[in-house]
Amino acid sequence: MWLLALRTLRYRKTSFIAAFLAILLGAAMVMACGGLLETGIRMAAPPGRFAGVPIVVTGQQRDDSQVLTERARIDADLVEQLRSVPGVARAIPDLSFAATVVSVGRPTASNTVGRGWSSSELTPAALTEGAPPAGDTDVVLDGPLAAAAGASIGSTVDLAVAGTTHRYRVTGVTRRAGDRPTAFFTDQTARRLAPSTGELDSIGVIPATGTDPGVLAGRVTTALGGRAVVLTGERRGLADLPGALAGQQTVAILAAVFGSWALLIVLFGVASTLSLALRQRDRELALLRAIGATPGRLRLMVLGESAVLSVLATAPAILLGRLLGRALLRQLADHGVIPTAVAFHEGPAPVAVGAVAAIAAALGATLVAGRRSANLKPVTALVEAGTPARWFSVRRLLFALLFLAGGLSLAAVTATTMDDGPTLASTAGPASVLVAIGLALLAPGITRAVLTAIRCPVRLLTGLSGRLALRNSAVGYVRTAAAVAPVVLLVGIATGTLYMQTTEDHVTAQAATRDIRADRVLDATAGGFGPAVVDRVRALPGVAGATELVDSAGTVTQAGTAVALRGVSADGLRQTIDLDPVAGSLDELRGSDAVAISDRQAAAYRVHLGDSLPLRFGDGGRAAPHIVALFADRATPNRELLLLPAGMLAAHTTAGLPSRILITATPGADSRQLDARLGELAASLPGATVAGRQAITAGSTQIEQILASSNYTIVAMIVGYAAITVVNSLLAVTRKRRAEFGLQRLTGATRAQVLAMLGVEGALIAVIATVLGTAAAAATVVPYSLVRSGSPIPSGPLGLYPAIVLGALALILAATLLPSWRGMRGAAIDATGDRI
Repeated sequence: MWLLALRTLRYRKTSFIAAFLAILLGAAMVMACGGLLETGIRMAAPPGRFAGVPIVVTGQQRDDSQVLTERARIDADLVEQLRSVPGVARAIPDLSFAATVVSVGRPTASNTVGRGWSSSELTPAALTEGAPPAGDTDVVLDGPLAAAAGASIGSTVDLAVAGTTHRYRVTGVTRRAGDRPTAFFTDQTARRLAPSTGELDSIGVIPATGTDPGVLAGRVTTALGGRAVVLTGERRGLADLPGALAGQQTVAILAAVFGSWALLIVLFGVASTLSLALRQRDRELALLRAIGATPGRLRLMVLGESAVLSVLATAPAILLGRLLGRALLRQLADHGVIPTAVAFHEGPAPVAVGAVAAIAAALGATLVAGRRSANLKPVTALVEAGTPARWFSVRRLLFALLFLAGGLSLAAVTATTMDDGPTLASTAGPASVLVAIGLALLAPGITRAVLTAIRCPVRLLTGLSGRLALRNSAVGYVRTAAAVAPVVLLVGIATGTLYMQTTEDHVTAQAATRDIRADRVLDATAGGFGPAVVDRVRALPGVAGATELVDSAGTVTQAGTAVALRGVSADGLRQTIDLDPVAGSLDELRGSDAVAISDRQAAAYRVHLGDSLPLRFGDGGRAAPHIVALFADRATPNRELLLLPAGMLAAHTTAGLPSRILITATPGADSRQLDARLGELAASLPGATVAGRQAITAGSTQIEQILASSNYTIVAMIVGYAAITVVNSLLAVTRKRRAEFGLQRLTGATRAQVLAMLGVEGALIAVIATVLGTAAAAATVVPYSLVRSGSPIPSGPLGLYPAIVLGALALILAATLLPSWRGMRGAAIDATGDRI
């Protein structure tokens, strides 16, 4: 039996290759998403700059299970406390701040950091020439930074720190001190220049001789009592990546959401491909039954074939899944979702899930599809093989209803229960996948009903080719439905996910500019602006108003609600930001004890003008400023925004200074003259640039744009797999019909007429699949849009939907017309032999 199966393999290479690719790519995709999920859960990075110390103590980037968006620093007195722990030889403080080398007002290197000299031991970054810094005006540069600045021992360089430029003398050059260009100052100078008030970024711990680092890490953890976190092994690198844990949630959510989609799609894709391949072997299996093969032997043969095929396909999928997972992680890192130093991890669990899912789908499809032919009586086997397959069964109906109920339930939960936030897509996204699978299971019945309904208009519009196409499709409606099902999945997923993302893009961009009046922005690329810069901007002729702008995120502790925090300066606020005060005065947004909230937020938090509002900032700091103003809420649904004094909020950010100044021109002012004055001012400020209103939108939506790029990448991967499933199914169906095309040609049809008939059939498949796919997509986009924008109609380019439909039609026609044209190049009589 096995030998016979192997010998017949050469006559069904197309179906074998299609099934092999479906299993290979499906398993690899699930493994890749699983590896990405494991990476997000473990979130580790090579020690990098902390390679010289086995233990690193740093700030806790979580507070009450919520991830902090800014660097959480630790008290400097922890250094002495750690030095008193038994087994600690040395405790090395680490403090960082933006310190940019500038030349003619422009930075010579990007992302430069300043540190105290004692932290050079953490790498270690040994001197290659010169001496350590000894005075307040001394600096040591690492090799790449010195080369970029053209500096040497004894020369002077200008460094921009805290918005002010200082001149320093280069006393030494070190080896590379980490991933970022580094300038080392004396520890005293570093403490003076850093925006933090005596706090540290991290502390490196060196064990005494003979002390086990693992044991010492436990002692250090006990001694700290929860005031900081202790990192060892490959997690040490996270101490230099405060944004890694903020990105951890994003990566985990992306991987979990898209991984679940991928798993469902792979199960459906593999099962449909294998089922179609086995149904096309009905004649072969019937012949084996007629010559004496028992049902058990047939089931064993097809199960064995599927098992071997699955193993052969999943083995290379392990390597392909790892490569694909690394590529996805690199894509996320390139777009800034997580730091590039985060290491990819894919243990045995993601590999096992991907392999088991693909193999289980293959074996399950083989059992279901092969059961009918294997159980037929020998006398009727050949007759049954030549009749149309019966598609309806109670089991199929139950599964279809289960998927439809699951998808519609998720859509209802999204619209009525879910809050606007990063988890909204976790219920909205899978809804279209489940509904699409449910509709695909019912595709034969729906296809037959639609073909009956559109018979007259199709015959009138397409003539003879249309009549032939309708007759073929109606007689072989189960075969037609086999081509419709994967296209439903393709259209549903592509339309649902892409319009979900375009709606997100539109709402975010609209919210970012809804209350902005400013027409220009002054951006800082060298650490931020000092407090006097905004006054210099206001003093320029042609400037109606200017305000500092600081963006961060925090939490209203009494409600546990995450909010966007916007720091502004009261002077110039009315000219640059469009708000309608309801009570109090926005002019009171000064000092460190003031906050303004919307009237809707005041009602939700049950607070009034003059009450205190407890807040937790992005760095974990807490305050309870008094409400000095209420403004009318014109924001999008579920969008929380609080206004704070710029200096107050900046103190709780990693940079410590405002990075943007919004500027509104005086009505009637000469734009060219104002731009020239702002350009002159920017030239006098290290790393400052002037841009138009579009830069305000770009800066405000940076995180959303980053997430959108990542979403598009993973969606493209899933849609690509669905497209491959479509092509595989259509190729298999078309190849099976070669004998039919040969008979049509022998009875007088030309190749052009046969191809025209196939074109009409492809259009019919596209129409049916588009209707069903659009219905499936509605389960995602309608509830998602209701929550995000308050409207059931999604936002996005009008041409996106036609592009999806035309793309599906192009796939259908390419997968049917091209192989049919190739198959009809020979003599028609030769093709009829395929029926034997």
